[in-house]
Amino acid sequence: MKIHDRNIYKILIKALKEWVAKDPFRESAIIAYYAIFSLPGLLVVIITSAGYFFGNDAVNNHITAQFSSTMGVDTAEQIQNIILQASEAKNSVLATIIGIIIMIVGATTVFAQFQKSLNTIWEVKIDESKYGIWSFVKIRLFSFGLIVTIAFLLIVSLVTSALLSAFGNWLSGHFSETFFVALQIVNIVLSFIIITVLFALMFKFLPDAKIKWNHVWIGSIVTAFLFNIGKFGLGLYFGTLNPGDGYGAAGSIILIMLWVSYSSMIVFFGAEFTRAYADFISGKVVPTEIAKSDIHSNSM
Repeated sequence: MKIHDRNIYKILIKALKEWVAKDPFRESAIIAYYAIFSLPGLLVVIITSAGYFFGNDAVNNHITAQFSSTMGVDTAEQIQNIILQASEAKNSVLATIIGIIIMIVGATTVFAQFQKSLNTIWEVKIDESKYGIWSFVKIRLFSFGLIVTIAFLLIVSLVTSALLSAFGNWLSGHFSETFFVALQIVNIVLSFIIITVLFALMFKFLPDAKIKWNHVWIGSIVTAFLFNIGKFGLGLYFGTLNPGDGYGAAGSIILIMLWVSYSSMIVFFGAEFTRAYADFISGKVVPTEIAKSDIHSNSM
C-alpha cells in the first residue's frame, strides 16, 4: 500500500492523539525512576561487555563524554563515580556472585518496564495463565541480551568513530577542509544508523506483539530522527538553564531523571507512530504466544 502525504499526516495525527491519551508524562517518570536504580548495573554490564573488545577505559570515556555533552561535566563526573563504585570488587566470592545477580536484575528492570509500556501502546498484555517462572526468566534473559546488543553497537560506534577520527586527521594534512566536513557527515550518518537499529530492536522484540520488520523500520527511523533533535535540544536546555542547580547535591540525579524522562517520551511517541503505521498498513495486532489482546487498555 502506498503512503501519500495525506496518509502520513493522518498517521502522525493518530500517533499524537494516542500518545497524549496514554499520558506519556506519567509513564516516562516511571521509567526515569527505574532508570536511576538500574543505571549502575546497566552501565557496568555495557562497559564490561564492550570493554572486553575495546578496553574498559575507552568505553568508559566514550560514555562519560556522551553524558558530558548532554548534561554537563558535573553530571558526567557523577556517572564516573557511579561506575567506579558499582565496579568495585566485593570481599568474598559469595558477595561477588550476589552482587553480580543484583546488578543484572537491576540492569534489566528498566527494559522490563519499557516492555510494559510498549505492551500498553500495542494493546496487549501478558496472559497470566501462560506466564510462569520460565517466562519471567526468558524476559530477563532477553533484556540482558538487549543490553549486550547495546554494548555491541557501542563497540561499532567506538571503532567507526576512532577510524574516522584517525582518517580525518590524515585528510586534514593532505586535502582541503571539504573532505573533513564530508567525513563528519559520514560519522553523523553512521551514528544515526546505529541508533535506528537500537530502536528497531526495542520495537520489534520488547512488546508482546508480533510486529513486522517493515513496520518497525519506519517507526525506528522516525524515532531516531526525533531522538537526535531531542538530544540536541536537551543539551541546549541543560547547558543554558542548568535545571539541576536548584537541587544542590542531588542536581546530577535530577538531570539524569529529566534526560531519561524526556527521552522516554520521544521513544513512546515513536512507538505510537509505529503502531499507527502498522494499523494503517495491516490493521491488526497479533499478540505473542504468552500474551493476549488488551483492546480496552486506554492509559499507561
